[in-house]
Amino acid sequence: MRILGALTAGAVLLGGATALAAGPPVPEADLAYHGHVALDAGRADVTLVAHNHGPSPVDDATVRLRWSTPIADAQSLPHRCTRSDAWTVLCGTGALAADGPGTTISLRVRLVGAPPEVLLEIGTAWSGGGAVDGNHLNDRQRVLALDTDDTYRF
Repeated sequence: MRILGALTAGAVLLGGATALAAGPPVPEADLAYHGHVALDAGRADVTLVAHNHGPSPVDDATVRLRWSTPIADAQSLPHRCTRSDAWTVLCGTGALAADGPGTTISLRVRLVGAPPEVLLEIGTAWSGGGAVDGNHLNDRQRVLALDTDDTYRF
């Protein structure tokens, strides 16, 4: 009986400690990226809009654009975009309201050489404001663009 009582008391203490350690609920967001890319003679033109499907707003987020071919050393990138490594550009989205689109991000990236095709991977590198995105099915995209200057949507 003493063992059962000690186990019950321990379970109550552990349950209470877990409830106290959990803290307030974490805000949730659901980021997604929609846009298009075109490849022509080693130049990749990308336009995208970040969307937050909510339920919480996001103060800022960073979208990662990673090419399968290295990008040329000299680049003229738009405001809020920076080169991360030989294949990657990071762009800030700005604030994203709950259940709303952000501003349009447009950039032109010159690739090393003139590849006949390039795989572009788009995904969230960081979502600010403490909001957590538990659904990564719509914020990670991959699109294959052929050197035809055709528009490929994602």
